[in-house]
Amino acid sequence: MKLSIIIPTLNEEAQIGLLLDFLSPKINPSLEVLIVDGGSEDKTIDVINHYKKVKLIQTEQASRAVQLNCGAQAAMGDILYFIHADVQPISSFVEDIDKAIYKGVDFGCYRFQFDKKTPMLQFNAWWTRFNFMFCRGGDQTLFIKRDAFFKLGGFNETYCIMEDFEFINRARKTLKFYIIPKNVIVSTRKYDKNSYFKVNMVNLWSYWLFMFGAAPKRIKKFYKRNLTMDYE
Repeated sequence: MKLSIIIPTLNEEAQIGLLLDFLSPKINPSLEVLIVDGGSEDKTIDVINHYKKVKLIQTEQASRAVQLNCGAQAAMGDILYFIHADVQPISSFVEDIDKAIYKGVDFGCYRFQFDKKTPMLQFNAWWTRFNFMFCRGGDQTLFIKRDAFFKLGGFNETYCIMEDFEFINRARKTLKFYIIPKNVIVSTRKYDKNSYFKVNMVNLWSYWLFMFGAAPKRIKKFYKRNLTMDYE
């Protein structure tokens, strides 16, 4: 099966090169990499253009749901694999996903660990092995059969935040979900700019706003008002 990796970017010059250094040697007729940029104003596009095998798509709207859907439409793969720019996949991802699909899985993700090891961050990462909604999120990467993705209608583009939670919550009602028992590596950059307590409280409150049906724009306003980030 052909696998298509889809990466949304917006002002990711500090991270995207690291991910593409890892992925580029793996690109072949059965693996493609598509980057969907939402209008970066830094040097993200310049960095991407150094990687000739990577397909670059640019959207007028800076919305991860829109960008992911756009990438899925352009992808040629039987399996879609969505990865955030600040995540390092595991080297065995092709084989892992193939095995999961062969066993009848429709979609799934990995566990994760952070790129810096502290007891508190390790505690956070430990929870990602469990099949609870509050443990999910795009940082764990997400793979799904192409036909299943489009049957569900893709990501809900009214969600300017929490689009991954909304999609997984919806997909789990009809599709077989699986957490691959291996770790991808997630950047701690959010914690580098904010305290551990603050990030966790904002994340938790955003999750409950989502679960109780708050408007995505309200959740995003709350999130950006309370966390300091030097990226989008």
